[in-house]
Amino acid sequence: MKTLEVRLQFSIDEVLQVGTLALHERRCYFEFDPAFLTSGLQISPFRLPAQSGLIEHREREFGPLPGVFDDSMPDGWGRLLMDRRFRQQGLDPASISPLQRLAWLGTRTMGALTYHPCGASDAPTPLQLRQVALEVDQVLKGNTATVLPELLRAGGSPGGARPKLLVGLQGDLLLSGEDELPNGYTHWLVKIPTVSDGRDAGRVEFAYAHMAGAAGVDMPPVRLLPAGPRIDCFAIQRFDRAAGQRRLHMHSLANLLHADFRTPSLDYTDLLRVTQLLTRNQHDVARAYRRMLFNVAAHNRDDHGKNFAFLMTPAGEWSLSPAFDLCPSSGPGGEHSTSVMGEGRNPTREHCLALAGKAGLRAAQARTMIDEVNAAITRWTEFADAGRLTRKRSTEVGAKLRVL
Repeated sequence: MKTLEVRLQFSIDEVLQVGTLALHERRCYFEFDPAFLTSGLQISPFRLPAQSGLIEHREREFGPLPGVFDDSMPDGWGRLLMDRRFRQQGLDPASISPLQRLAWLGTRTMGALTYHPCGASDAPTPLQLRQVALEVDQVLKGNTATVLPELLRAGGSPGGARPKLLVGLQGDLLLSGEDELPNGYTHWLVKIPTVSDGRDAGRVEFAYAHMAGAAGVDMPPVRLLPAGPRIDCFAIQRFDRAAGQRRLHMHSLANLLHADFRTPSLDYTDLLRVTQLLTRNQHDVARAYRRMLFNVAAHNRDDHGKNFAFLMTPAGEWSLSPAFDLCPSSGPGGEHSTSVMGEGRNPTREHCLALAGKAGLRAAQARTMIDEVNAAITRWTEFADAGRLTRKRSTEVGAKLRVL
C-alpha cells in the first residue's frame, strides 16, 4: 500500500493535516486526521464529507481519485509536461500512479491542498515569455524530449487542455513557479496562444474579460503580455491566492458533484442549487446567474463543470469564485456544455427567466441583469478595439453574439 499525506496550507504558518490518501490493489482510500475532524472544515462536503474511519473511493467510473483531489491534477497540457518529465527520468508514464503524480506536484498546486512527501520545490527564476512561447510550440509539435525546467515549474499543474503558466508578476517582470514569491510579486496565470487556437486568442479573451466586466460579471484583473511579433498572451490574476501569499481552498463544480466535465451532464439549475447549498448566500446565486446570462449571450458554450469553481477560506466560508475561461466557443455538438433548463442548443430569454424563478431570484432582478448583459454585448466592437483585434476577427466573433 502506498500513502500520501494531504494538508491544507493556507499559508506557511497556517497548515492543517487533513488526512492520508492510500492506494491498494488499484483502489483509492482516504482517512481524515482525527484533529482535522474537530476543525469543522469540509474540503468536499457532497462527495467526501468529513467523517472518521477509512473511506473507499467507490465511484471508479468517475476517476481514480475523489474529485477534491482530482482538482489538484492537471488536465491536457499539464499532464503532457508531467509525462515528458517522467520520460526524461526513464519512467513509463503509464506506470505512474495518481498518488505519484500528486507527490510530484507537492506544494506546487492550485488551491490550498498540498501533498507530502513531495518533490523539491525550486526557487522562482526569471522567465522570458517569448522563449517560453517558442518552447511551448516545440513541445506541442513533439520536437523536443527535454522540457525547460522553467516551463515545468510554471506549467505543470494548471488545469485545462491549453498551455498555461503559473507565474509571479511585478510590472513587466515575470518569475516561473507556483509556490511562494518574493515581495512585490503577485500570482498570475498566463495562457500561451497556439496555432490551433489562433495567435489572437489572447486578445480575444482579453476583450471578453472586459466585456464581461462591463456586464457586471466579477472578473479578476487581466493583462496582455507580449510574447513575440503579433503574439500577445492573456494573463489573469489568480483568485486562489490572496494578499500576503495566502492560499484559498478551491473546488470545481464538476468535481464537487463527481460529474465528468468532458460529457455534457450538468444544467445551470445544478450550478445555482450547489451555489445556494454551499455558500448559503443569495448574492452568490445571483452572481452565478449573471455568469450564465453572459455565457448564453456571448456564445461561450465551453461552459463545462470545471469552468465554475468555489473557494473556501480558513474559517470554512465558501463563495463562488470570480469568472474565468470566458471565450467564444461552439461547445460539444454546437450546444452549451451546461444546459439552461434542459436547453443546450438555443436557450432563450424565456429559459433564463424560468431559471431565475427556480433559483429564488425575483423576476425584476433577473430582467435588470439581462438588460445589463445585453448592454455590454452591444458594445463588442469597443472591447474588440481595446484588445487590438483585426476588423475581420472582430466581425467573426461579433456575428456569434446575441441579445437576450
